[in-house]
Amino acid sequence: MSTSLGISVRTSQLAMLAACMLLSGCASLMSSAASGLANDLSAAVLNQDDPELVRDGAPAYMLLLDSILESNPEDPELLTAAAKMYASYGAIFADNEERAARLTNRALNYSQRAVCVSYSDGCDWNTATFADFEASLAGLEEKHADVTFGYSFASIAYLISHSRDWNALARLPQLEALLLRYLEISELSVESDVYTYLGVLLTLRPEQMGGKPAEARTYFERAIELTGGQDLSAKVWYADSYARLLYNRELHDKLLNEVLAADPNVPGYTLLNVLAQRDAAELLASADDYF
Repeated sequence: MSTSLGISVRTSQLAMLAACMLLSGCASLMSSAASGLANDLSAAVLNQDDPELVRDGAPAYMLLLDSILESNPEDPELLTAAAKMYASYGAIFADNEERAARLTNRALNYSQRAVCVSYSDGCDWNTATFADFEASLAGLEEKHADVTFGYSFASIAYLISHSRDWNALARLPQLEALLLRYLEISELSVESDVYTYLGVLLTLRPEQMGGKPAEARTYFERAIELTGGQDLSAKVWYADSYARLLYNRELHDKLLNEVLAADPNVPGYTLLNVLAQRDAAELLASADDYF
């Protein structure tokens, strides 16, 4: 799929960012019954080298979350878990744009409800002006970190699946501000994914239209540094979002060849890395036409 700005956005690449969110949804659902099993399930899926197996199993958890929410409609942990699950599935496995838009819209609605239950000043985030949105962030604290991250992730999935909608793209500054605030309230436990998200957001538009490629490069490099290069998805996003935006063929090919040369079987990253290598091969195959 291409955005109206001419920037390639692959749903399978979002899947690399989404995989951990998918597992987080499973873990949140199961933790009250058996936290050990939830942790084991998360580890097993992250170490799975067959994405299709994960695809086939995910809908059962989504429907189960929906059913539990029928009787627990204001549980922020369940709402956040559902948001992550729907955003992840919409990004990874939706077989057409319409379905992806529908699933990610549900994810955004769940995440907005989770925020509203936990943090009343965020009840209007979906419709707030930038000034009002930015002002509302001041009261966020560490206890709001999970719902904040859940909302950020669902919003990114929604934005990419609605990339032809200028109203959706207009919310990029809000998402950047929210992720930066998340870093402030979660500094000690922040995941490398957050830096990748920031890099992606700042390259969805060319510099002349508000993009910030120099800052994005810093975020991508920080994401790679935090995992010692073990999360290959950060390099694929770096190549596709930054190197292609600036027509930097040398950096583009260097990053992608590093991805293909790496061993994808890394505890905690295998699923992400298998998907990353698939996309790296596709990007390299299309490089001559692009550059």
